[in-house]
Amino acid sequence: MGQLLNIEAFSKTQNPIAPSAPVLRMSKKQLRAQAELFIEQFPGETSYAVKANAEEGVIETLVQAGITSFDVASPFEMNLVKGVLPTAKLHYHNPIRSKEEVALALYIYDCKRFSVDHIDALQEIYEQANNPKEIEIAIRFRMETKSKAVQSFKSKFGVLRDEATYLAHEAQKMGFTVGLTFHPGSQTVSPAPYLEHMAEAHDINNQLSKEIEFLNVGGGFPSRYEGIDTAPLTTFFDAIRKAYNSSFNTSKVTLECEPGRALVASAGTLITKVKAARRDRHELFLNDGIYGGLMEFHQFPDLFPAYSTPKGAYVEADTNWTVYGPTCDPIDVLPNTLALPSNLQEGDIVEFHGVGAYSTATSTRFNGYGAIEVQMV
Repeated sequence: MGQLLNIEAFSKTQNPIAPSAPVLRMSKKQLRAQAELFIEQFPGETSYAVKANAEEGVIETLVQAGITSFDVASPFEMNLVKGVLPTAKLHYHNPIRSKEEVALALYIYDCKRFSVDHIDALQEIYEQANNPKEIEIAIRFRMETKSKAVQSFKSKFGVLRDEATYLAHEAQKMGFTVGLTFHPGSQTVSPAPYLEHMAEAHDINNQLSKEIEFLNVGGGFPSRYEGIDTAPLTTFFDAIRKAYNSSFNTSKVTLECEPGRALVASAGTLITKVKAARRDRHELFLNDGIYGGLMEFHQFPDLFPAYSTPKGAYVEADTNWTVYGPTCDPIDVLPNTLALPSNLQEGDIVEFHGVGAYSTATSTRFNGYGAIEVQMV
């Protein structure tokens, strides 16, 4: 008869509800390096898009590196940011908001920036703002481009040129400080879509009787993944700088960006454990999967991260494993087989690298799994 688990001893050392949960290790050094790269070389102000990773330790590290402006999508994110940096500048760039959320943003979290892509949303802010002159309105526009981004944002948010011009004109009449914003798509691999959108912003600006006061080029800046060839971030910065200098009055129109993935993805390593290895079937079951920290890679297989086992721990030849997550759902399977040692067994480690973005942020609690321990290292 096998040795039974000592439950009393176990409960003192581990969480009995989520034993051996996966761990996301976030490198403070890498977070600071990415923040400093944007702060020093992007030709304008850098905000962090909190949706990419809303861990308090990540916010704290970025603040320490010099980030003071944040793209927020909800009162929850506002509360998180203000808890770390009470003086933080908030960009409420999720254009879908209830009246209650507008009021909370204005009067609880002192938010001065709102994106708009519909006249009703503009009117709602005007009715609730005590002084429109203190509020910045970012008109969100969209356009067709040749972008090779893994996910397009134009299907949900943004308006075309004529409506953007109309909204900007109406916002200016209401007394708001008015600018333009766009999003070229998540994981945009070249500067071209940014330049196309900036040319469109230039045309919209030329149709207004009063010049815009800021241009926000959004997020979409790429991180490095093995399966995707991307231009260096400095190539994006140089191209955006050139277009900004040639198309806008830089003494009057300020420039901004809102990276999420590009700031935090490379800093994260997800450490998972093997729950079971069915060697005869080449099936591996991990304690995390597509309902947890690996959700994005099921949606976008091209973004699949580099992976490894601890160096020197395994000597047998690799096997192409079909890898499942811990839930009972059959779709909880990774899109690619993983070449890993053939002698893996329960308790062994598999690490996924460069997953600091959209891992803890999108994990669920399906089947009681999804808890991920975050370590700032």
